[in-house]
Amino acid sequence: MEKARPLWANPLQFVFACISYAVGLGNVWRFPYLCQMYGGGSFLVPYLIMLIVEGMPLLYLELAVGQRMRQGSIGAWRTISPYLSGVGVASVVVSFFLSMYYNVINAWAFWYLFHSFQDPLPWSVCPLNANRTGFDAECEQASSTKYFWYRKTLNISPSIQDSGSLQWEPALCLLLAWLVVYLCIVRGTESTGKVVYFTASLPYCVLIIYLIRGLTLHGATNGLLYMFTPKLEQLANPKAWINAATQIFFSLGLGFGSLIAFASYNEPSNNCQKHAIIVSLINSSTSIFASVVTFSIYGFKATFNYESCLNKVILLLTNSFDLEDGFLTASNLEQVKGFLASTYPGQYSKVFPLIKNCSLEAELDTAVQGTGLAFIVYTEAIKNMEVSQLWSVLYFFMLLMLGIGSMLGNTAAILTPLTDSKAISRHLPKEAISGLVCLINCAVGLVFTLEAGNYWFDIFNDFAATLSLLLIVLVETVAVCYVYGLRRFESDLQAMTGRTLSWYWKIMWAGVSPLLIISLLVFYLSDYILTGTLQYQAWDASQGQLVTKDYPAYALAVIGLLVASSTMCIPLVALGTFVLRRLRRGDPAPVA
Repeated sequence: MEKARPLWANPLQFVFACISYAVGLGNVWRFPYLCQMYGGGSFLVPYLIMLIVEGMPLLYLELAVGQRMRQGSIGAWRTISPYLSGVGVASVVVSFFLSMYYNVINAWAFWYLFHSFQDPLPWSVCPLNANRTGFDAECEQASSTKYFWYRKTLNISPSIQDSGSLQWEPALCLLLAWLVVYLCIVRGTESTGKVVYFTASLPYCVLIIYLIRGLTLHGATNGLLYMFTPKLEQLANPKAWINAATQIFFSLGLGFGSLIAFASYNEPSNNCQKHAIIVSLINSSTSIFASVVTFSIYGFKATFNYESCLNKVILLLTNSFDLEDGFLTASNLEQVKGFLASTYPGQYSKVFPLIKNCSLEAELDTAVQGTGLAFIVYTEAIKNMEVSQLWSVLYFFMLLMLGIGSMLGNTAAILTPLTDSKAISRHLPKEAISGLVCLINCAVGLVFTLEAGNYWFDIFNDFAATLSLLLIVLVETVAVCYVYGLRRFESDLQAMTGRTLSWYWKIMWAGVSPLLIISLLVFYLSDYILTGTLQYQAWDASQGQLVTKDYPAYALAVIGLLVASSTMCIPLVALGTFVLRRLRRGDPAPVA
């Protein structure tokens, strides 16, 4: 007898799994950056439009395919057409690449969490130099938070060519991160279903606590005003619309096969349309909510830096011109500077090179995303808060919950097709398959704990799952609408759920969403072509800042392999299937 397919304990468990997977680090560290770059409040206009025409329809499509076919990504697309098995294989390959590097973020979060219990926080002050006569030169050139990230956490090499040695502390944190993931997935839906309640809900608890704290910080309103003040001219910027579409696409986790895998464990009668709307709305609302939290803290950091800069200028002028203490203030600084420059031109010209140009707007304009926002900007703000250890523990615990929640979806995309395969599951139990997947990912992931590991992390982050995913989802949409047939799929959904498919979903699936994906593909390809030689940001210890360098030839080869190894699965598997079917029939394959 064929073993019955495991199911979620209830529909709520499935929704929590989808939310835990979709709501991830991108909501916290990329969406606020896009708001900052593309007009603050006005960025919400293209973002919400893309949610309606791209996010919801494509999410519903993947959930409906998984629930209808009741298999992982490979089996689901093979059922639609044997020639489409490569779509599922491509999804598994991309998910494998993602799992290799994504869990490194959880390793870093563990590293920072463990250091958050120290008093003072280790990134709050620069260490002394070897002679103990002053602070470390690299730290003074950069800042204490940058120094802790680049030197103490990554111990980063000056270029990608200098691989360096394995960093054992981050490596141990990576082992811990994979152990936690394994314990969460070892029993399939039975264990994952319980874990997702925590990974989906606890980040919201921390965000709410941070929101209350953030709004009470000095300067928080400066950050919020900066975020919500719309710059309407950005609506005419095509990059704002392209980035809005890209953010929706990747934040929902489309194309990885995770959503198909999760939906395959549903009851056939489950209302996946309602769940697609709920998950996409919660995902986007979380991005906006996280931005409010981020910008309140960002405003505090910018105001703190701005006022510190002013105080240094005031102290410098007070001492240089022997002014009375308290005479110079932020309100009369510019007026007094003009007076001193005209009255004491010689003396002022000597001091002038030391006077910093303090600007709150410039502080707020400093755009940072990704690991820079998570591990540098946030830590810089946290170190200046009262009871900073508490806020640090809460913040990195939240990052861990977000990261682990996303990892559960990534591993499900790999494990479901493997456990569905009778050839594999006949010889290996589910626990062994899960263990092997985690072990292989962890072993390969150790590359990212080398001194040059962060450069390879950026390569995987930028190229392993961009063009590939767009192509995968484009083929998925075309396959459902024009290979399987939209009318046939519509009747399947009606038979499963008892609900008719509205015109909105049909128009989006058949026309609008595919055209939008093609536009994104064209943009990315043209952007890569126009960019010319691909470059990366390398850490220069002598300057204490990032410098731009060209990728070496072998790194470009790896980038090409990352993109090709997943995308080429689609045509190669289709060609292989065609040849095998012709050989089985005994007919010679046609020349043309």
